[in-house]
Amino acid sequence: MESQRKSSGEEDSSGERGSLHTWKGYSYSVTPERVLLSRPVLQAALGTRHGVLLVEGGQVYSFGEFPWKQSQVSVVGPLKPVLESALSGQRVVAVAAGSFHSGAVTEDGGVHMWGENSFGQCGLSSLTVVPNPTPVAVLDPDTSPPHTIRVLELACGEQHSLALSAQHEVWAWGSGCQLGLVTTIFPVWKPQKVEHLAGRHVLQVACGAFHSLALVRCLPPQEARRPLPDKCGQCNQLLYTMTDKEDHVIISDSHYCPLGVELLADGEAKLGPGRSPPLRLQSSPSEPLSSHTSASAPGPHPSITEHTDYERGRTVAQNGEVLTTTDSDISAAGTDSDRTVGGVGGAGSRNSPYPDQAVKEYLKKLSDTSLAEETVKMTIAGASFQPPADSLDLLTSDLIPGVMPVTTSSALNSLVSSCASAVVGRVVSTCEALSLKKRINYYYPGVGGVAGVPGGVPGGPAEERVRLEESMQGKKSCSTGDIREEEAEGLSRRLSLPGLLSQGRYAVRLLSSTSAHRLLSSLSSSYTLMLSPRLLRRASRPRVRAVPLTPVGGLPEAGELLPSLQTEVWSWGRGEEGQLGHGDNLPRLQPLCIKCLSSKEVVLVAAGAHHSLALTAQSQVFSWGSNSSGQLGHMDCPTTIPRLAKLSEGIRVWDVGAGVQHTLLLADGDCYQPILYYSGQQVIEGAQDAPQDQTEGYSYTQQPVLLPFCMNLGYVSAVFAGGQSCVALADRNVMGFSASLHELATAERKFYCKLSSVKNHILRPLLDLESLSTALGPASTVMLQSLARCYSRLCHLTGQHSASLTANLRRRREVKSLVMLEHASIFLDTYNEYCCSVGNFLVMGGFQALAKPSLDFFGKCPELLQRLAESSEENIPLSDLLVTLFYLPMRHLHEYGRLLLKLGTCFEVSSVDYQKLQDGCSKFEALALHLKRRRKEAEYTYHFWKSFPGKMTDSLRKPHRRLICESSNKALTLQNSGRFSVNWFILFNDALVHAQFSTHHVFPLATLWVEPIPEENTGLYGLKLISPEETFTLLACSSMEKAKWLRSINQAVDQAMSGAGQRAEPPISRTASYTFYKDSRLKEATYEGRWLAGKPNGRGMVKWLDGRIYTGTFKNGLEDGFGDYVIPSKTLNLNDHYQGHWKEGKMHGIGTYKYATGELYEGSFQDNMRHGHGMLRSGTLNSSSPSVFIGQWVHDKKTGYGVFDDITRGEKYMGMWQDDQRQGTGVIVTQFGLYYEGAFNNNKMQGTGVLLSEDNTTYEGEFSEDWTLNGKGVLTMANGDYFEGSFTGEWGSGLKVTGSFFKPNLYDSDGDKGRAVKLGRLAVRPEEKWRAVFEECWMRLGCEAPGQGENQRAWENIAVALTTSRRRHRDGSEMNLSRTHNRTLGSLEFIPQQHVGPVTMEKYDRIRHSLIKACDMPLHPLGMLMETLVAVYRMTYVGVGANRRLLLQAVNEIMSYLARIFQLVRFLFPDLPEEGGAIPEPSSDPQDKKDSNCADTQLESPKPGRVVSSSALLLPVLLPRLYPPLFTLYALEKEREDDVYWECVLRLNKQPDMALLAFLGVQHKFWPVSVPVLGEKTEVVSSTKDACFASATETLQQIRQFVFSTTFTPSDKLQVIQLTFEEITKEVMSSLEDNFLWSMDDLFPVFLYVVLRARIRNLGSEVSLIEDLMDPCVQHGEHGIMFTTLKACYYQIQHEKTT
Repeated sequence: MESQRKSSGEEDSSGERGSLHTWKGYSYSVTPERVLLSRPVLQAALGTRHGVLLVEGGQVYSFGEFPWKQSQVSVVGPLKPVLESALSGQRVVAVAAGSFHSGAVTEDGGVHMWGENSFGQCGLSSLTVVPNPTPVAVLDPDTSPPHTIRVLELACGEQHSLALSAQHEVWAWGSGCQLGLVTTIFPVWKPQKVEHLAGRHVLQVACGAFHSLALVRCLPPQEARRPLPDKCGQCNQLLYTMTDKEDHVIISDSHYCPLGVELLADGEAKLGPGRSPPLRLQSSPSEPLSSHTSASAPGPHPSITEHTDYERGRTVAQNGEVLTTTDSDISAAGTDSDRTVGGVGGAGSRNSPYPDQAVKEYLKKLSDTSLAEETVKMTIAGASFQPPADSLDLLTSDLIPGVMPVTTSSALNSLVSSCASAVVGRVVSTCEALSLKKRINYYYPGVGGVAGVPGGVPGGPAEERVRLEESMQGKKSCSTGDIREEEAEGLSRRLSLPGLLSQGRYAVRLLSSTSAHRLLSSLSSSYTLMLSPRLLRRASRPRVRAVPLTPVGGLPEAGELLPSLQTEVWSWGRGEEGQLGHGDNLPRLQPLCIKCLSSKEVVLVAAGAHHSLALTAQSQVFSWGSNSSGQLGHMDCPTTIPRLAKLSEGIRVWDVGAGVQHTLLLADGDCYQPILYYSGQQVIEGAQDAPQDQTEGYSYTQQPVLLPFCMNLGYVSAVFAGGQSCVALADRNVMGFSASLHELATAERKFYCKLSSVKNHILRPLLDLESLSTALGPASTVMLQSLARCYSRLCHLTGQHSASLTANLRRRREVKSLVMLEHASIFLDTYNEYCCSVGNFLVMGGFQALAKPSLDFFGKCPELLQRLAESSEENIPLSDLLVTLFYLPMRHLHEYGRLLLKLGTCFEVSSVDYQKLQDGCSKFEALALHLKRRRKEAEYTYHFWKSFPGKMTDSLRKPHRRLICESSNKALTLQNSGRFSVNWFILFNDALVHAQFSTHHVFPLATLWVEPIPEENTGLYGLKLISPEETFTLLACSSMEKAKWLRSINQAVDQAMSGAGQRAEPPISRTASYTFYKDSRLKEATYEGRWLAGKPNGRGMVKWLDGRIYTGTFKNGLEDGFGDYVIPSKTLNLNDHYQGHWKEGKMHGIGTYKYATGELYEGSFQDNMRHGHGMLRSGTLNSSSPSVFIGQWVHDKKTGYGVFDDITRGEKYMGMWQDDQRQGTGVIVTQFGLYYEGAFNNNKMQGTGVLLSEDNTTYEGEFSEDWTLNGKGVLTMANGDYFEGSFTGEWGSGLKVTGSFFKPNLYDSDGDKGRAVKLGRLAVRPEEKWRAVFEECWMRLGCEAPGQGENQRAWENIAVALTTSRRRHRDGSEMNLSRTHNRTLGSLEFIPQQHVGPVTMEKYDRIRHSLIKACDMPLHPLGMLMETLVAVYRMTYVGVGANRRLLLQAVNEIMSYLARIFQLVRFLFPDLPEEGGAIPEPSSDPQDKKDSNCADTQLESPKPGRVVSSSALLLPVLLPRLYPPLFTLYALEKEREDDVYWECVLRLNKQPDMALLAFLGVQHKFWPVSVPVLGEKTEVVSSTKDACFASATETLQQIRQFVFSTTFTPSDKLQVIQLTFEEITKEVMSSLEDNFLWSMDDLFPVFLYVVLRARIRNLGSEVSLIEDLMDPCVQHGEHGIMFTTLKACYYQIQHEKTT
């Protein structure tokens, strides 16, 4: 960065930044001496008589007295530091100095120590001194092996050292209780973890001479709110006790632990309940000194306030006088700190209304008993230290409030009883005498003023009240208490004890909020009745939920980018000087939280020898401990609690250093150059060797004094102090860079102090006002709370950023470390959110309503408001003053831009830093202008509502709504409106409002379209407005007005949609939500989705009030495309659910409808009715009437051909339907083997029919009912006998026959043939089946009827359907496709070129392959057709339909499929020849023709190069899907023949090969002599079996292995037969001459042998399937002859005799 900074021809020298200046004391004659080093100093650390310097590059220098360097130079002047050569090669990143030892941290986290080591403070055993830096291992013993802990920083005291690890844990070594370790053995040589801080995030550590400090991040809310234990973790005593007496209850939480802490189960430190919290502190840096400082002489005792802040209502003694610490007393004590314990005529004697002697005696005994127990406990604890003698004298001579515990013995209980009884009467009379107004003032003295509290001063009473309320919210429980939660609870606890529950007949003494909660839960109603009715009414008033003004957990988006402000200060070690800050002089063995600093946003701690400092984000300094030389910066007492250093108003401290008896402060002055303040002992030249604790003869400061030479040092970036010395690091202002950085940080600190003042003096008191909710109303109160939260977030972010900039000044001073550049969005979003909340509150008239309660609070002279709002106007309305005040933060954005621009001038234009600064400046300036516009919009809108008619204001006025323009000047009117009508158009940022007299209508902008009407046609300046339910025309008075409204509406619409509003015209297609109010179909329904010109168009969702929901696509405002529709059924408490296609708002196309009754329909719809092909499943298998229907529907009724499977009755009907009834011809088969075909009428078997039973008994004649014979007919028995006549009766229940019985002659074969029943005559013809399925396919192609349409349009429809389906699958509205289907779909979306032009062999192959792809893709019309046909075929012929008498119909149905699909294919490919047509040869060359023919023979028997047939083209696609049910029918039909065949096969296969060949008559010359076995020739012997013709046998077996192969079609099976013959020929020719030719007499026995050895199980079924489905063109060719041979072998085997 330095190299990029501008310079005047010379590089930055080491003297221009990081220069070191040192001095002692504060006299005007002091002149700092500059230490000259070759490199800039980054950090300094000072001990008692020595110092350590860290310079750029990681080198370390030392100066001063070095008694540990025995053989080296032991004294070095500060102007000539010496290099610590032992650290050469190490890059040091931090240094520290104790009283007489030093430490350094290297880049890798290692620790080096040197100096005095008598107490183990260097961490090196067996050495009393360590002359040179030596590594010290910080190891974690809990790991195996112990791993090294990486250290971030060190802190050193007189006899101990602390290290902060990278895990933000504290490690300690050395001697003394200041280590915080649970041990009594000292020194501690090896670094050990401070377990009481384990699990917490420690940010910084500091060491005094004999005490330690740690800055700790507060626990997250979920950790801080864990339940507290009931017993002390150290001494196992009860923390809370309750004693129930006859007339009173005593609840005490005053347990005292000797160590001052309790170790919880999770290792957290808990403050003993008996510990006194300190005073509540100043809340603002600009608060007048008179409100928080004391003018009295210091006293040795703590103020009474440190006790009463936490225990309101407890009575304590002051030199024999009784004081009941009410809230008014708290206020008085907090204001005048001179009212100390033991003060004559103090606040206690003036304000206490209860001078009762019983209380005095009780508290006197209480102090004596407590002290005795205290001494015993400390002795038992076995600690390694004893309290100092002076501390013990102090404890025995005077009562220190809050330290002495209340015991639980019976004697003390009686004392409590007498004490309570004595004061009850006085409490009751006092409370009853107070009026409601006085009661308010009693609890909140800041409102009306109380004796002892200055009143009438702006800011004084308000500040006192704010500070007092903070103090009243404290808890004296453990350190894990959630301090942030208390802010939100403060308002709800304002009217709690004392004075409410103590008025009853039974006096109850509550010592903590926990005890109070337990007591309240146990109080009976009788106690409540004894309370004051007036106070009960007061307590029963509704209270506004308080808003925590500190963001819980900080800003989440800031994360680790910015320092945390939610911190705690923990202290431990010796406390004889009060340097621990706990309000006493007792030592602490373990870390204990200083509770009064938990809400003060401490960002830095420092420790002198016997005093401590805490620097807050609000640039305040709290100090406590030894004040012998005025080093605390004030002369107030007691010094055992943190108090603010006295500084002039406007002085903001941002760095501190602490020496032995002095404090050094670095602060902001009037200009941007920092100034220095000194507080403490004056150093006299030549008297350095005097004892440091000797103050006689030495002068010291009463408060910090300004060092006059500070302006000569340059821009000081850090200060350090130690011993009697002071050190300052300063930078020269090179090209204004240092000045700009300091100015940026100073401005941010000042801004944060301003925000905090507004929050503490204005916002918090306003939120606490009783009359707030009444004055504002519920809605405005919620908005004010929202405003307060946003303000708090902004304030918190500013505080974090100021702390970050301050840290940047101390160490890095680089542009790249500025968070506001790298993460500007955090700031921009926070300011946006805050500005929005202020604008909303303004628009709703919140500031106007807030003026009255503000006037009551601040008075008629709101000087405080004017000062904070930086307003110089006189007589400005209070509401305007509040608006100015809350919009004040917006000005700071301009300050950001100005300062970043100023920083940018320090860099070259081409540098990266310059670009970053410019970008950041542009962002903040742009936001400032944007927020300025938003403020104007809010103010414009607010003034509009003031003049708007009141009746409509309530319904139209909304927080986020802003006015853009309105037509009150008659600039815009409604076309064709009445003469006396009033039309007022108001354009807001979210809606256009049309107001008429007392009515109005709101048009949301997101669903508003505006179009200009051409002026040349009508001569009018018109605008056409389109909304979802209305279209109207507006007329402007001029073209300019028309353009203005057109532009305003378009920009408003665009901004409402995208938030930008930069486009001239918003998109005509958009996404929005709208609730219909007029449309009869969609009334009160809400639509959310895409729109086009005022109509739903695209994907969206509609929700009706009755629970109906449609999700899918729309077109022109109607459901169109694929959608999902849910309809609740109130009677069944279930939903109907439709998922499928829509057209013009109705179900139309393929869909699935799940009924609430359990029925499921899958198929076609038209006009919301089932129409076309579909399948309806009713019930389930275990329900009362499960059934399945698949077939044609017309207007929601079964009409046409369909199949109905009645699962309950075991019947399947296949026939015609009309109006949900069986009507026409049909077939019924049952699970018992009955078969019926014939006529049906009115859902019954009526008319002529044929009935067959399982045993082939046949009836052919008339029927009247289901299975009921009635009329003429012929009944034929299975043996051929038959009856002929009239029949009546039900089949299977007995028949009545009137007619003749015939027994045919055995030799009358012609008669048998005449009486044989031909099935299928009375069934539905194959071409009549499933017509709806094919019609739907034709309609998808764009044809009204089969074959009637345009070929090109059909291909376009296919492409559109595929593309639409693919998009729908991609959007997830349907099941996702597989990868294979996705690839196939991509290739099918393109229209192929082979659908036109003459068909050649090459084109024929492409057609065949494209058909295979199309039929395999379910989204393609042909694929959908194929899937539907497979479904209906299986539905028909599976289950009950697997009846052998249906075989002929099944075969004919397949042939019908082929013919109708071939018609579709020829429509798509019109040049494809008809059935049996020839395709021209590709070449006339005989050789080419021969090769082609040879290749074709290998591929396919029908020779596709010659003849086109539907079976050759389509059967390979269709038959594999239909093969299982079809082959099952063949197996059932040929079951008897196959059984005979198989029995013969099993018998003949028992013979060896040679015996079987001989039996079958195979000539010897065809017998194989040797056969290959495992690659070797083996001779055939008489015992050889299954070895001859093995390859041919394996080939023939493929004819039935359809599970593992693809031999489904007849052509595939014929190919297998041909290959079998070739294998036989190959094996025979290997032993015969080459010119051998087969004759059928020679071939048949060999082929018969192969068929037998192949063991084909259902060969008869295979033969029948091939014969029925074989392509006619190959029946008389080579394949036909081979098939005939196989068929002959099958019949030969059936009749073969084995003898």
